[in-house]
Amino acid sequence: MLYLKRVGNLEIFRGNPLPMGATVRGGGVNFAIFSKHATAVTLVIFAPGERELVAEIALHPCFNKTGDIWHVFVKGVGVQTRYGYRMERQTEDMYPIHCYNPDTVLLDPYATALTGASTWGKIDRRRGDDQEQRFVNIRRSLVIEDDYDWGYDKPLENPLRDSIIYEVHVRGFTAHPSSKVQTPGTYAGIVEKIPYLKELGVTAIELLPIAEFEEMDSDRIDPSTGQRLTNFWGYQPISFFAPKASYASDSKNGGQLREFKDMVRKLHEANIEVILDVVFNHTAEGNELGPAFSFKGIDNSTYYIIDPIDGHYHNYSGCGNTLNCNHPVVRTMIIDCLRFWVMDMHVDGFRFDLASILGRGRTGAVLNDPPLLERIAADPILANTKLIAEAWDAAGLYQVGTFPNWGRWAEWNGKFRDDIRRFVRGEGGMVKTLTTRLMGSPELYKESNRAPYHSINFVTSHDGFTLNDLVSYNTKHNANNGENNRDGTDDNLSWNCGWEGHAKSKDISRLRRQQMKNFAALLFVSQGVPMLLAGDEIARTQNGNNNAYCQDNELSWFNWELTKTNEDIFRFFKLMIRFRKQHKLLRPESFLDEDATSVSWHGVKIGKPDMSHDSRSIAMLLCGEGQESDIYLIANAYWEELNFALPKPFTHRRWFRSVDTAQEHPFDITEIGNEVFMNEQSHYMVWPRSVVILVSK
Repeated sequence: MLYLKRVGNLEIFRGNPLPMGATVRGGGVNFAIFSKHATAVTLVIFAPGERELVAEIALHPCFNKTGDIWHVFVKGVGVQTRYGYRMERQTEDMYPIHCYNPDTVLLDPYATALTGASTWGKIDRRRGDDQEQRFVNIRRSLVIEDDYDWGYDKPLENPLRDSIIYEVHVRGFTAHPSSKVQTPGTYAGIVEKIPYLKELGVTAIELLPIAEFEEMDSDRIDPSTGQRLTNFWGYQPISFFAPKASYASDSKNGGQLREFKDMVRKLHEANIEVILDVVFNHTAEGNELGPAFSFKGIDNSTYYIIDPIDGHYHNYSGCGNTLNCNHPVVRTMIIDCLRFWVMDMHVDGFRFDLASILGRGRTGAVLNDPPLLERIAADPILANTKLIAEAWDAAGLYQVGTFPNWGRWAEWNGKFRDDIRRFVRGEGGMVKTLTTRLMGSPELYKESNRAPYHSINFVTSHDGFTLNDLVSYNTKHNANNGENNRDGTDDNLSWNCGWEGHAKSKDISRLRRQQMKNFAALLFVSQGVPMLLAGDEIARTQNGNNNAYCQDNELSWFNWELTKTNEDIFRFFKLMIRFRKQHKLLRPESFLDEDATSVSWHGVKIGKPDMSHDSRSIAMLLCGEGQESDIYLIANAYWEELNFALPKPFTHRRWFRSVDTAQEHPFDITEIGNEVFMNEQSHYMVWPRSVVILVSK
């Protein structure tokens, strides 16, 4: 390797352009970073565990550059070295599309760990005197060597069709004092709650963003308390490769990587997969007025979709900028990042935030065959990885059912969410639509050669009302967000059961619990993959706030006392999950043929379903094969009781009741094997706004 010079106690060599990032090699570290438009690059090195500057190494454009990759090997540094880059462009041509500032130390996009901001909610005021830096923690890239002993662990590769996904926030899950974990709000805290996850029965947890972000970048104030609000959800990434340090109980010297890996390994031992919510559509660097943490100062015109004349950012994300995902360099970075999380961190899948942006070209136009999405779908490392798209963006592009897929991509089925809400609250004209949602939405996915399990079915998610609030509020109540209740959607498709907010009426409270059980029953008997929001199984409330992105407090935290207070709701969810696992009929590999005998539809009379606009009820018969039970579902969103005639089971058995949401706890649902024999086999009285499930035995 070509020796170039000595800087202090460090020996400087030419280095190699690959791999990207910082790679530990014998006696030193190889650094490599992309920048097409910078004319001068300086590697800045800080002492391990210290803030003091050790060296600034100017890279020679002849010897330390191959193509558009700047690289250098530094002998005398190693693991735990803090570093960053200064970049500048010593020319004025095309200035508006560049954001070079040699005074700013930039993060390495490929860094797998960052230092600084290791404590949640703390601002490091010892650094930066100017207004911009005052509210932002100073982070540095950290040299890490992967020496973690995974043993025999690997991604689980459980079939997607058998999955039951649990959407959860790392901090919010155990931050509440009632969690009683040793290190609240951390990866380790989740490990302590694995017995709960096992009891509930979920097969995968989907973590809200855990890539490094700045929670203190919000300028919002809660008007009721005067407290500064935070960026709680984390949809403002600073670095795509680095797990968030403040989610670790000990993040010294990259401890967040070890703790994250411990969490994954322990979850895998419990046969629970880990799915990451990844945000490749934008970064926290914002628009023209935003800070430069990394990408903006490295190569603004490559990493972002911008106007080539004035440098104005295209904003399809609603967050000020849009990542230029289909630029070849950015595509490669995203693929490298996904491979890192699978190979080095052993995660099992990804949910892509605002994934429709990943299908936009370098001018923002929607592409027919987006190269990035195809490359992800075809990548051999990701071949068995779960790929889930949020198939829309903030600029109005909505692709549920039409998202480019190559037979791989599943989708958050927003139409399932909306249609189930409409049916359960009692809207007319929803019965026919309900039948398609129960069947896995074949009109959306069948023609593109996808299966029912490519529909990720959900009623609620982090974004919007909780399940409890869905049946308790007609309108949003977001005043605490400091935006005069302007934020959050007004179209919630909710119904408060006759009273807005907390109700003293026992009848209203009973109806709300029944409605929550109706949603759960329909979610778990629908073909497709069910996803539930953490806390819905214990009737968690956000007091009507449908956009709690900034609420790091009891409004967003999982209150573990509710597992006792709302034990009936928890039991219902737990047993519905067991019911789903028990019956393969609900998890088919392909769409059922409604022209055959595998599924049939009925009304109060056998074989006569009422699909009219005024109808608010339907019955579905799923025919079991061999030793498998038949399933008879009756969904009645009408406000009066209806007497349903019962068909005979195909298997020549008798009907037993498994679920009746109108029954009081614990008779609303039975344990597997303890279903209630029906003395009357020809009819069943279905009470108003209830769901009944019968099985043949």
